[in-house]
Amino acid sequence: MTERKGYAGNGIVHVKNPHLDSMDEDVLYHFNLGTKTHNLPVMFGDVKFVCIGGSPNRMKAFAQLMHKELGLEGDGKDLKDICAGTDRYSMYKAGPVLSISHGMGVPSISIMLHELIKLLHHAKCRDVTIIRIGTSGGLGIDPGTVVITDIAVDSFFKAQFEQVILDNIVVRSTELDKDLVEELLNCSKEIHDFPTLVGHTMCTYDFYEGQGRLDGALCSFSNEKKLEYLKRAYDAGIRNIEMESTVFAAICGLCGLKAAVVCVALLNRLEGDQIKAPHEVLVEYQQRPQHLISIFIKKSLGLYNQMELLDNAFFLNN
Repeated sequence: MTERKGYAGNGIVHVKNPHLDSMDEDVLYHFNLGTKTHNLPVMFGDVKFVCIGGSPNRMKAFAQLMHKELGLEGDGKDLKDICAGTDRYSMYKAGPVLSISHGMGVPSISIMLHELIKLLHHAKCRDVTIIRIGTSGGLGIDPGTVVITDIAVDSFFKAQFEQVILDNIVVRSTELDKDLVEELLNCSKEIHDFPTLVGHTMCTYDFYEGQGRLDGALCSFSNEKKLEYLKRAYDAGIRNIEMESTVFAAICGLCGLKAAVVCVALLNRLEGDQIKAPHEVLVEYQQRPQHLISIFIKKSLGLYNQMELLDNAFFLNN
């Protein structure tokens, strides 16, 4: 069974669940939010951009960056975690930008996305763009390269996500918004501190065996087999590997959300498995997708001045 994309029209966030209409209350358990306990339209009704990433600290830093870049009042250092009542996810808001952590892997991001999309729906948000910003293993590219995903593929290089529902496998498209990819690529041309490219992203179910690593607690294949697989992936157009993109693309597509994945490569997997770059180098790498997305958001809001690029360079150099 194949499930196709669905769009509600008018920019409304579409929830494809008829049971929600009959519910007296919707408890967003993993966010510690709810339709009766919180005024979601007041809290989130102005959200236009949702940026998500694995690490709570990284997403707090991104919210603080956007607070400064958007010229919002107050000290961004004092941003409160909206999900402080739970230890599952962290959520910060900077004007029209929502910054949320999603944890690691398909199950964790899937749970977060279900509750996030319901939140946006209940808050009556419109014309929302959602972007996953994160880290990945590069494939045939230099460490520090930023990859904008055009197609998310599974471990068999297929552009699909298989969701098990009851005892059925439902195949969902992992197509991402082509216009958004182009917009992000154009924004990257204004940044000369690091390379950015468009390529396929492979999503796996784990970090070790699923990504062909030789350094896990379990390994049943040779280095030759690993390299043969990774080279085939490269030949198929794959330029990085992570653990969330297929389910992200599938769920966002079904709910009519304009979505993108932008990840930095921490290493070239054709040259090794372990991440050995110094901590300060990795920190700077992780800031690169954030810098790109901050420019995209400011341009979208009509707040970006090309001359500011020099002033913003401190973000990557400090």
